[in-house]
Amino acid sequence: MSASENTALAPVRRPLADTGRTAALTSWDAEGWAGLRVVVAGLGVTGFSVADTLAELGAVVVVVDGNDGPENQARAETLRIVGVHEVLLDAAATRSLPEVEGAPAELVVTSPGWRPDQPLLMAAHAAGLPIWSDVELAWRVRERAGRPTADWVCLTGTNGKTTTVTMVEAILRADGRRAIACGNVGTPVLDAIRDPEGYDVLALELSSFQLHWTHRVAPASSAVLNLAEDHVDWHGSMEEYAAAKGKVYENTRVACVFNEHDPVTRTLVERADVQEGCRAVGFTTDTPGLSDVGVVDGILVDRAFTENRRHEAIALAERTDLGPVAPRHTMANAAAAAALTRAVGVAPAAVAEGLRSYDRGEHRIQLVATSRDVMWVNDSKATNPHAADASLAAFTSVVWIAGGLPKGVTYEELVGAHAHRLRAVVLLGTDASALRSALAAHAPDVPVHAPLADADGTGPADGAAVMAEAVRVADGLARPGDTVLMAPAAASMDQFRSYAQRGEAFIDAVAALMREHGWDTDAGTAAP
Repeated sequence: MSASENTALAPVRRPLADTGRTAALTSWDAEGWAGLRVVVAGLGVTGFSVADTLAELGAVVVVVDGNDGPENQARAETLRIVGVHEVLLDAAATRSLPEVEGAPAELVVTSPGWRPDQPLLMAAHAAGLPIWSDVELAWRVRERAGRPTADWVCLTGTNGKTTTVTMVEAILRADGRRAIACGNVGTPVLDAIRDPEGYDVLALELSSFQLHWTHRVAPASSAVLNLAEDHVDWHGSMEEYAAAKGKVYENTRVACVFNEHDPVTRTLVERADVQEGCRAVGFTTDTPGLSDVGVVDGILVDRAFTENRRHEAIALAERTDLGPVAPRHTMANAAAAAALTRAVGVAPAAVAEGLRSYDRGEHRIQLVATSRDVMWVNDSKATNPHAADASLAAFTSVVWIAGGLPKGVTYEELVGAHAHRLRAVVLLGTDASALRSALAAHAPDVPVHAPLADADGTGPADGAAVMAEAVRVADGLARPGDTVLMAPAAASMDQFRSYAQRGEAFIDAVAALMREHGWDTDAGTAAP
């Protein structure tokens, strides 16, 4: 394969993986863990699992977090009980690299939310210290005497990660493997590593934040599902973001899975340093080429993992296995999951069985209600334009509820692509100026409403009140045959704690509207 000029990516500086003592830390039983001086940055779910693991290994651990709220105070007390040396809950403590027992730290393990330009991490880098993610630490301790060592199947991407990793988990289980989806979703990877029974395979969803600080992981199969502008504020540039995503392919043993519809994912495979014998395998929603997994007449087929792939394909599953609604991007996720699992020897029949049984979850193209021939759909998990693009493409006439924290992205391309399907737009967010500007430029005839916004367009922080009013406004705009789609194309943290809370606010507001009018509804379930 050769990279085209328009998909070339600039080189980026990568953080250090090892210096001195940490180079020998390649198993749970390595002698170097005892007494190792470690600073753990962050005390959320990830940071807690890191500190707990390191304490069990015998390291001397100092945890730093700027939040001294009740939840962190409780976590800190638990960590002190299990042997963590010190927990510093003070914003001032995050501005410099602390000593550990009066001596310089030897390693920093950081939580995903900490940006590379955070002062403590910058100090660690300047001091030449290795900085690891929790994923890197998990890889170093995955081998342990007396326990099985699991294969790793790793995936990342701008969108579709959670759906795909859930599919991967379900397919592996259908094949009789003890498997768990972990990492950036559900169970922290270190908790999975320490499970007393162990696993055959870990299906890891990895964020670009985690991958930035990950160095030695060698998965059996790996994938970048897609790549679009996102988290530019964290990484500093699109090139840095893409390079972080591409690290998932490094050291892959069996198959690097890429998106035939996204040339940059192919380029990332080309740039990766993989193990001898590793193959590049494409996934597509079109007819598959040689060494691809794709779709023919609604049937998911494999031309990659069959001996006679030049002349035949193996049927894996049908579109109907994915439920009553299976948009194009859902088929793409299924094709990626099939490729990742076929790479580790999963039987063809297990693909269909797994896709029929996987947990579709909430807040992802979730049909909330249907009333008076209007569908109400919750896609709160569409936190960027790329995700919203897939959601909008699934419907023909839309009252679009959108907006939130934009994370430095632009909306011109998204609005231009879908202006023809928009009946109206109802804006969320404390600052919807970027989306409003794109709508004015590319969909000037589409009515735009901003419930409860001030005259300058600034919205209130009370998300529940804004959502309730947005639903009422959308109801007045919708016509039979329309879909009221809440696909924000932005993060939620300006008005909500999380995309889940935003989704629940939408569900609650729709339910309240139905009760208020006494309308009969067909309650929906999560569509794939």
